[in-house]
Formats: sequence, structure tokens, C-alpha cells
Amino acid sequence: MTKQSGKIKIIGQNRKARHLYELVEFVEAGMVLTGSEVKSLREGRISFMDGYVQFEHGEAFLVGVHIAEYENAGYAQHRPDRPRKLLLHKREIEGLMKKVEQKGLTVVPTKIYFKNGRIKLELALGRGKKLHDRRQDLKERAVKRDTARELASRG
Repeated sequence: MTKQSGKIKIIGQNRKARHLYELVEFVEAGMVLTGSEVKSLREGRISFMDGYVQFEHGEAFLVGVHIAEYENAGYAQHRPDRPRKLLLHKREIEGLMKKVEQKGLTVVPTKIYFKNGRIKLELALGRGKKLHDRRQDLKERAVKRDTARELASRG
């Protein structure tokens, strides 16, 4: 079996992130995982819930993401909600930290995927949407859907 360069297989996506945040900038990161977490991810058992990135002592940690326990792990089980260290370059971490502190942005996970046999996480710098912004997005989406339906019925 040969590896194809750049082949991506999506494990899970955080659909709520696009609804709750205006996503500005995207970054790819690796994660420090245990064996049972990797096997659980291969089965697609992940929930982003209220996941976000927390910075401590110059390191980045993924918090609030639930990776379900792997049934066949035996005694080598992992804690489903534990904080997971992210693998980023120091300058990437510093840049994200500065933006989060200054501009009131949040770093949220948007999707997790396999890339060249490794598990990668896509992070997004997001600005929280207000309730009226979300309502506006819903109205715009409804208008687009209605116009597409009208055009389809005429054609």
C-alpha cells in the first residue's frame, strides 16, 4: 500500500463553529494523542462540543473536545475530555496568542482529518457573532434557498 502525497480524509467537522463565529484565519496543527485516541478517531468518534484552544506557558492545548473511549483498549484507556497538547511552531503560537489577547478573538477547532497518515487539526481564529448577526445569516440563507427554488421550478 503506497501513501499518496497530500491525501486528506476528514474524520469530523465542527459545523457549529461557522454558525457561532466569523472565521478569519486558518492554521493546521498536529496533536499529541495516545494509541486508544487514535483508534477511536479512526472510527470517527469525536465531538467538538464547546472546543477551543487555551494557551499556557507558551504552549497551546485543545480543551473541550470529546474523543470517545475505545472499547478494545483494555486497561490502556484514555480520558475522553482531557486537554490535548497541540503541535505548532513557537512563532505560530505567539502570533495566535497576540491576536487572541489584543483583538478579543478565539481559536476554535474547525475540522480534524488524516493527512499522509497523520492526524491533523484545522484551527480557526474566530470572532464571536452576536445574536442579530446569526439571525441575519439565517435570513440571507433562506432568501438564497427560495430564489434557487424559484429558478429551479421555472427552468
